[in-house]
Amino acid sequence: MAHLDVASVSYSLPDGSPLLDEVSFRVGERDRVALIGANGAGKSTLLRIITGELAPDSGGVTRGGSLGIMRQFIAGGTVRDLLLSVAPPAIRETSAALDRADSAMRANGTTESQLAFASALAAWGDAGGYDAEVLWDVCTTAALGVPFEQCRDRPVATLSGGERKRLALEALLRGPDDMLLLDEPDNYLDVAGKRWLEDRLLDTGKSVLYVSHDRELLARTAGCIVTLELGAAGSTAWVHPGGFATYHRARAQRFERLDELRRRWDEQRAKLRALVQMYKRKAAYNSDMTSRYRAAQTRLARFEEAGPPEEQPREQNLAMRLRGGRTGKRVLVCEELELSGLMRPFGFAAWYGDRVAVLGANGSGKSHFLRLLAAGGSDPSPEHRPVTDLTIEPVAHSGTARLGARVRPGWFAQTHGRPDLAGRTLLSILHHGDEHRSGMPREEASRALARYELARAAEQTFDSLSGGQQARFQILLLELGGATLLLLDEPTDNLDLASAEALQQALRAFEGTVIAVTHDRWFARDFGRYLVFGADGDVHESGLPVWETSPAVPERS
Repeated sequence: MAHLDVASVSYSLPDGSPLLDEVSFRVGERDRVALIGANGAGKSTLLRIITGELAPDSGGVTRGGSLGIMRQFIAGGTVRDLLLSVAPPAIRETSAALDRADSAMRANGTTESQLAFASALAAWGDAGGYDAEVLWDVCTTAALGVPFEQCRDRPVATLSGGERKRLALEALLRGPDDMLLLDEPDNYLDVAGKRWLEDRLLDTGKSVLYVSHDRELLARTAGCIVTLELGAAGSTAWVHPGGFATYHRARAQRFERLDELRRRWDEQRAKLRALVQMYKRKAAYNSDMTSRYRAAQTRLARFEEAGPPEEQPREQNLAMRLRGGRTGKRVLVCEELELSGLMRPFGFAAWYGDRVAVLGANGSGKSHFLRLLAAGGSDPSPEHRPVTDLTIEPVAHSGTARLGARVRPGWFAQTHGRPDLAGRTLLSILHHGDEHRSGMPREEASRALARYELARAAEQTFDSLSGGQQARFQILLLELGGATLLLLDEPTDNLDLASAEALQQALRAFEGTVIAVTHDRWFARDFGRYLVFGADGDVHESGLPVWETSPAVPERS
């Protein structure tokens, strides 16, 4: 029977700072449990403890049934490598042995190597490898629109973020595992893909523990919600046994109860202290009161030794200050723009102060469009240099996309791929600066990190951060870099709810233009214009959000 028990798990970071404190919860058979909490609260770390990649400082994890795992980020290798990464261990192991035997046979062609290859091939079949390939064919057809044999060697880097997630989810939800651990499964999915995921989570007979901040997905699918709550001694877990519809009210009632319990505890301690003082004064001139004085001292000591009730969890306090600056009235002009193989030519203009949401199915070209603008458009001038040291790959296109006067693009990359930041601590990145951004004194840099709830991660490297922390740091770099045109590619995908709300508030105050690709139905409501990339290659503007009714499955080589 599939089940998962997390019992009193505590964990500290390598620098000794506590991350998790006595975390406990259970996932039963066919349960759908959502794990939520602030970015950096330890959700991904907790999943790694559950999978056995990390050992807790104390406590333990027990489970029954086989486990399928989807990581927060999916990158590298080929389509076959991706599918192997979410396959059962026996499939992965026999596949690796088969590859080694195949290479050895091709290298020397001896009878011995041929026999070894035949043996590895038999082991592949015994482990269920051929059944896995049949499953993969169904998955690639559903997610990419092509059979497995036609795309098995296609680099994963050529897939959009949504295509990667959809492919991994197809394999896991259709696969043999009894329990699934899904880290941000809805990230990068278009709205049709999110609805598909919601339906599959409702229909599956598997037990599922998943991390998500998508409120609609939570509302439709979660039967139980585990919240990692920030605390001085590490994050603790609060388990809400109901769905998202009752979550906020239950949480507010809990906070009220914790406040009331603390108020009563403080009142009782004050009474006991007053009683001790009274008997102390009386015992000074009446020896008969000495025993009562000592009894009152003992009572107070025992009360304080038992400690106060549970404290109300610390709430995040983010202060994002996206400033921007004045530009020419016309910020962007597209004329007969066509991204090669993705869409028909279209025209579009954006003006200073516009808030434009770019909507459409995965694979329709939205991220390519933002990347073209991030590099300065089709014929960039020096003033349109992007506010980043990141090398931006060129986008094949025809027609023109021209940026206006004093427009400096700042790009938020969808997949957080920032090799220019890898291996560097947040504090050193801010302290040293770059050609677009002045360096900051360490104290000032620390204050900036604190405004983004990143102070505790100051000495961590960028690539060691959680997805949400990386997203917040990228937004901080946009704030410091002086961009006047924000190009945001799925900025809320990894942000917790408090961070996403802080970003929305910052964008409302931003003095400049915002063009954002998003599948976040809540986030999109704040925009005034909508540029829709249709699955049929048509690009048009809409006055209201228009979501695709079915995910795009373009057949690209």
